[in-house]
Amino acid sequence: MLTLVAGACLFAGTGCSTLHGVTSPRSAREEATATEPAPKGERPDCDVLKCVALTFDGGPSKPTPRLLDILKQKKVHATFFLQGKGHTDTYPETVRRMAREGHEIANHTWSHKVLTELDPKAMAAEMTPVQEEVRRITGHAPRLMRPPQGRTDDKVSAVMKKLGLAQILWSVTAKDYETTDTALIERRVLDQTDRDGIILLHDRYKGTVPAVPGIIDELHERGYTIVTVSQLMAPASPQPGRVYRP
Repeated sequence: MLTLVAGACLFAGTGCSTLHGVTSPRSAREEATATEPAPKGERPDCDVLKCVALTFDGGPSKPTPRLLDILKQKKVHATFFLQGKGHTDTYPETVRRMAREGHEIANHTWSHKVLTELDPKAMAAEMTPVQEEVRRITGHAPRLMRPPQGRTDDKVSAVMKKLGLAQILWSVTAKDYETTDTALIERRVLDQTDRDGIILLHDRYKGTVPAVPGIIDELHERGYTIVTVSQLMAPASPQPGRVYRP
């Protein structure tokens, strides 16, 4: 069932206001399976498999093609929450390659402004250019977004609902923005990962991409199936405006 949060923030100290309608991918999946099971064989069955979603924020950037090489070699698909300014407008061919190779493309705002500090018009101005840019490059606009710093509230949810975007948070972070230590990044991810989790990494930082092969290999060794966010939630369809967090 849905977890409702009222009068509280998802993350302490973020200053966000009232937030309702938070659910886990697992709860969404179970709810959908009970009402309309998906035909077997069309998706990884995360009711049976030990699934975890691998996600990357803030790209594409110069290191991203190397990351795509690794994911292709390992036969893993990820979800990329793309930033606009200096990224999608600078590396359109990388975005095109992501789509071509079967990765999920999502929205991480145009310039990484904290959405809870903006009015609805300014929020939309952060989201719409990325929607349009990705549609122009790949032919499809994103259905998922991630709010910068994970900061969201009911006002953000209302704007995202109008824009047709579900909000995706995370359960695992390596804090790779504060270290270039590849071994530390790998260890942080593996120490936090559990079934039905969502891993947050940033392909733009120096220590991250070199950590990915080891993370993937060890997750596979531990019996995990690595999926996209939408695969983690299937057969549920992410609902615009709703917040999903393991």
